[in-house]
Amino acid sequence: MAGRIAGAPRPGSRVSARPLLYLDVDGVLNPENPRDPGRFAEHAVGRLTVRVSDEHAEWLVRLRGTYDLVWATTWEGYANEYIAPLLGLPELPYVDFSGYRARPDDPKCPPLLIPQMRKWAPILRHADGRRFAWVDDVMPMRVRRQAFLHRGMLLVKVRPGDGLRWRHVDRLLRWGVSRS
Repeated sequence: MAGRIAGAPRPGSRVSARPLLYLDVDGVLNPENPRDPGRFAEHAVGRLTVRVSDEHAEWLVRLRGTYDLVWATTWEGYANEYIAPLLGLPELPYVDFSGYRARPDDPKCPPLLIPQMRKWAPILRHADGRRFAWVDDVMPMRVRRQAFLHRGMLLVKVRPGDGLRWRHVDRLLRWGVSRS
């Protein structure tokens, strides 16, 4: 269908004052094995250990000046309960991945890529035509290729061992302001 991607309005086709910023947690705000572990405070969340950085908290405040933040994580609503307070964030909306049901017009992918691409269609539908940026450590090349022709979105892939870095934030800030 013309002007649509995955059955949702093409990103950037719906006029909106601010773009959305979809944020993953694990591998992005909670890096797997940071090179500078001293930059992160470790917190027990049940049987999990979550690493958060004061730098990330500061960067997210800056990003909130340009974007409407949305959790795009398998933590879903639990990100508001456990992660947001550690970063000084208010409760944020989140993309419901566990409740998402595939639709016939979802982007096509080979069966072996389905686990890696499980976020793509729900994010596109959640954005509903608004401009958006998405930061994640799992972003298959197929997703990046599908997004390449659409100027209303920015996909930022981070290394899970390092997580979010200033270069990613700088890129997001420049893109968010340049498209307003």
